[in-house]
Amino acid sequence: METKVAGAVPKKSLMSALKKVVPILLSALIIFVAGWAVGGGKIHINKYNVASQNSKLPNKLDYSSVDTIYKSIKDNYDGKLDEAKLLDGIKTGLANAAGDPYTEYFNPKDAKDFYGQLDGTFEGIGAELGKDANGSIQIISPLAGYPAEKAGLKPKDIIAAVDGKSTSGFTIDDAVKTIRGKAGTSVKLTVVRDGTPQDITVTRAAIQIPSVKSEVKDGIGILTISRFGDDTTKLATAAAQDFKSKNVTGIVLDLRGDPGGLLDAAVNVSSLWLKDKTVLTERRDGKIIQTYQSKGSPVLNGIKTVVLINSGSASASEITAGALRDNGAATLMGLKSYGKGSVQQPINLGDGSLLKVTIARWYTPDGKNIDKEGIKPDTEVKISDDDAKAGNDPQLAAALAQLKN
Repeated sequence: METKVAGAVPKKSLMSALKKVVPILLSALIIFVAGWAVGGGKIHINKYNVASQNSKLPNKLDYSSVDTIYKSIKDNYDGKLDEAKLLDGIKTGLANAAGDPYTEYFNPKDAKDFYGQLDGTFEGIGAELGKDANGSIQIISPLAGYPAEKAGLKPKDIIAAVDGKSTSGFTIDDAVKTIRGKAGTSVKLTVVRDGTPQDITVTRAAIQIPSVKSEVKDGIGILTISRFGDDTTKLATAAAQDFKSKNVTGIVLDLRGDPGGLLDAAVNVSSLWLKDKTVLTERRDGKIIQTYQSKGSPVLNGIKTVVLINSGSASASEITAGALRDNGAATLMGLKSYGKGSVQQPINLGDGSLLKVTIARWYTPDGKNIDKEGIKPDTEVKISDDDAKAGNDPQLAAALAQLKN
């Protein structure tokens, strides 16, 4: 089966999406490193049979000048060179030369990490990190059933050091990279709780996080999608059927902080609301080369729906939000989305490495490409610093209020 992806920005849970918009309370998962989500795919080049504007380029590049540079470095560099790293550098540079941030080369290690990001499988301790008002690295929430919780870490614990190294000046990403590691290995965290420091050793493990969460609150179904991965269609469909059986009167589809992922998953989620409607079109060199229609049974068709978006909602999230609004199935609330309107084809290169290539631009049913512009919500609702500090979520509250009217 062919897989296509539309890139991503860091994923967040509901609460971390809330805090994401507040500089002093940015949050991130220890088991997740921000990146552009990619899925598995076969080598399938120019699937549309549409002549590329690059068809006049030579089939092979003249690498003689590259060899000249390599020999000059090899003969003159004062230091030890690594052949694998040199080759990776050439491949990375070639992909970067396209001038497109979403056309990327990943070596085998990085490719594995990106596949893990899409299916929610990581190696780490299983805790969500943020920063407190003083800029200290803080545990936002240990994930239930995973090593951080089992080792006794608690919300609001300050991580003062990792394996004896102070976290002073660390960004969230610095902390994530330092704490993550291979399953079965241990990391020592110096934690300050109620003003008292203590050392807690945590053994890392493989962690898998489902992409969908759902609940029914006062007759309203709340469907939160953190990424569009391999499990999204199954989990979202089950949640939709549960909502239907409980006769919900409205639905909140929370896509805040959702970085995107698989295009097919976005089409399938949109199809829960849409019957025989266009979800998106793909265009290449300005020409429509494929149209995606909703499919299956629209379990949620006709149920009043509000979609929550913010600046972390990207790609597949924007496809879904755009499809539901353009087809009159939902209204959008929150903040303007990220703005990623291109589609990538992952190409496995045989040695575990991966090339991700932008193959088309996608357009909403109304014919709009949102690249670098994002999607503006019908109703803008902000989250203040005070709201974030207090753990309040005015965006969700506004959505629930609208659905109850």
